[in-house]
Parts: sequence; C-alpha cells; structure tokens
Amino acid sequence: MTTNLPVTTGHQLGRRSWAEPWKIKMVEPLRITTTAERERALADAGYNTFLLRSEDVYIDLLTDSGTNAMSDRQWAGLMLGDEAYAGSRSFYELEQTVREVYGYRYVLPTHQGRGAEHLISRVAIRPGQFVPGNMYFTTTRAHQELAGGIFEDVVIDAAHDPEDEHPFKGDVDISKLERLITREGADNVAYVSLAGTVNMAGGQPVSMACVRDLRALCNRHRIRLLLDATRMVENAFFIQEREPGYADKTIAEILKEFCSYTDGAWMSAKKDALVNIGGWLALNDEELFEAARNLVVVFEGLHTYGGLAGRDMQAMAIGITESVQEDHIRARIGQVRYLGDLLAAADVPVVRPIGGHAVFLDARRFYPHLSQEVFPAQTLAAELYLDSGVRGMERGIVSAGRDPATGEHHHPSLELTRLAIPRRVYTQAHMDIVAEAVQAVYDKRHSAKGLIMTYEPRYLRFFQARFDRL
Repeated sequence: MTTNLPVTTGHQLGRRSWAEPWKIKMVEPLRITTTAERERALADAGYNTFLLRSEDVYIDLLTDSGTNAMSDRQWAGLMLGDEAYAGSRSFYELEQTVREVYGYRYVLPTHQGRGAEHLISRVAIRPGQFVPGNMYFTTTRAHQELAGGIFEDVVIDAAHDPEDEHPFKGDVDISKLERLITREGADNVAYVSLAGTVNMAGGQPVSMACVRDLRALCNRHRIRLLLDATRMVENAFFIQEREPGYADKTIAEILKEFCSYTDGAWMSAKKDALVNIGGWLALNDEELFEAARNLVVVFEGLHTYGGLAGRDMQAMAIGITESVQEDHIRARIGQVRYLGDLLAAADVPVVRPIGGHAVFLDARRFYPHLSQEVFPAQTLAAELYLDSGVRGMERGIVSAGRDPATGEHHHPSLELTRLAIPRRVYTQAHMDIVAEAVQAVYDKRHSAKGLIMTYEPRYLRFFQARFDRL
C-alpha cells in the first residue's frame, strides 16, 4: 500500500510505503497444514468453516469480532480491573468513556453485542410491530423476531448491487420508510433500526445526511431511532473521506455528531473497541433505560458488570479511546482496501466499494453456474479453506435463514463470502497470501459443484449447519 508523499531522503524513489502504526511485542505461531489435513478437517466440520478447529486454520478471516490484538495499554488495564460484584470502578470508567466518545446518557454493559440486542428488543418491541432497518443483520433480526417484531428492509436499492459504486450504500431509502409508516401507522413501528457500515451489504457506510433526514422523519412521527454502533468508527472514517464538509473534522467529532441524531445504540465492543469480549447498550430515554436495566439482572448480571469481568470493562474503555485515533482507523481501513484492491486488479468479483471491515467476494459472479439453492457462498468459503487454510465465511442464503411465517428460504439478492480482517493482527504479507489463494480458487471456479445441507439448526443456522458435497 503506497501513498504519494514527497520524498526527503537521498534515494529519490518518488514514493513512500505505508506501514502499520504499531510494532509487534508478542507473536503467536501459525501452522501451515497440508491439503490432506485440510480435506479431513473440512469434512469433519461438515463443510462449515464455523465448525473448523482454529488449530487447523492458517489465516483466520472468519470474523473481525473478538479477534483483535489488544494494545499494551489494554493488557495493562486488565491488571487494573476492579472485580467487585457491585459498583465496580471499571464500570464507571467504561460508562464515562461511552458518554464522552458516543454521547449517550445511560450505559449498560453486556457480555457482547447480541446481549444488548436482546435487551433492546425485549423492552422496545411489542409483538406485531414492524422494525424497519437498512438491511438485516443475522443476530439483530433474530432477536427482533423472537420479541415478536417484523423486520422490513428499507435500505437504498444500490446496497443490493455489488457492482454499484455509490459512496453510502448503507443509507436508508426515506421514501421506503415513509411508505411503511403510511401503510402500517407510526404506532405500529417499534423503532428504526439503523446500522453503521452495513455488514450484509459489504461493510457499506451511512451518510451524515441520511441520519439527519431520519432524525427529522422520526421526530415528525414520534418514532425512536436506534443505532447499531458496532462499526461506527469505520463509518465515521468514510464520512470524513467522502462527505462534503467533514474532511477537516476528526473521527471523534464525526462519530459523536452522528450518534447525537439517534436515541440510543447497542454495540458489540468486539469490533471497533478492540477487545475480545464485551458490549453495551446506551440510551437517552430514562424510562426505556430503567426497563432494560431491570432485565440485565435477569439475563446478563448486575447492571454494573453485565456479564463481564471488571478487567474486560477496563480494557474496553481503553479500546474505545484508541479506536478513534486517526492513525489507527486509517491503517485499519487501509489494510482492508489493500486486499480488496489486489483482488479487484486480478478481476476477482468483489463488492464495490471496498467496505470497512472485510472484503466480500461475490459468489454469484464467482460461480455463475451454481444456483442459490446449492449454496455458492458456502461453497466458496469451503473451497478457499481447502486450497490454502484461509478461513472466511458465508453471507448469503444460509445466513439469511428462513421466513418464520412460511418456513421458506429467504433469498437475498447478495450471495457473498466474507473475508473479515481482525484489527492489528495480520501484516500486509498475510494479505498477499490471501489474495493469491483467492485467485487460485477463482482460476478453478468452473469445477465447483455446490453443497447440500445435511443438518439445519432452528436459529442462526449459519453457525452450526452441516453440509456435504454434491
């Protein structure tokens, strides 16, 4: 990855290389497996990369959730964690940090993001209410549906086109949302569920203009606007880079302004906040907060630890502060783009623009001869692992699940295989190896025959389903 910076050395190379804004203090050895070993491991895992053992994986791009490398300050923070059952000092430091960086009034820690999704779904949704959102996310929609809600996609059409270069493909289509409100009535809309850098669309951001328009619309109809802030720091980077008027604002300023237009947020701190476990729910409405705080005691733990150790909250507070540092987020997005640009240059079909946390391979264009019913994205994840030991994951028909009313498969327009890059873990050389592996699989794409599902769990099937070759 290079930038056209002026050269001040005597070499006069005409450019300077990019480098990660950190140095390595500790390493974890990686083992390169043989093809025969990978064939056995993949068959034992039912061709589901989630069921592989990590010891059988070479470069692990399954997820960027909880797989980050913590800083020396975060590791030091683990030793300072207050493990008091009630009133932990580490909770109050986390609470203050969330208030300062995100701007919300009331904060509840949870064991991870889906704990927060569960709480807000239980307290904010009445059975039969609609929950419009800018494309579904798996666990979010699952909790909303388990609470009796009905998800409706109101993302702009460009989000469903992997080749569309729209700079903010995560934006809500305001006209779609208005039609839903007119059709069902504002009282039958639980809240608008807005996600930053929409995962299922390829990590695509939401513009500041969009969230402002949503705030105005929600005010008119007295509907809450709630945010999935899991990757909002990445979203702030794209606003800084692409939206007029924000180039001279800091990531921290952009993040806080964006959140100010919403009524609350939930977060999986395992992403932006650079920790291995944890999350939070933050709200401005005291009554809603009190209802959620009461349920924390039932499902997560006391409201001052929420299922976390004090050391986890301490590391999370430090990670939140580090996450909005300009050098960090530029390097984080830059590494993802580096891999995406390598693949695009080799004519491998990927979602464009390259998103914030992952490169998404377009399995429909990768395997045009395979129907969605034989799981092309799952097939691609399996073939990539078999080739090189690189682990990605499916984001297509398997992840979409079934309609709870009809039992039929959801058929998403996007059939993607995700290569999610952990923060501060891999080097540029690892990205080169991944690109070479993907290209090797692409070269033999015509031989792929697809998979059949042999075991399907009831909920969130992509985690535990099993497959076999056709």
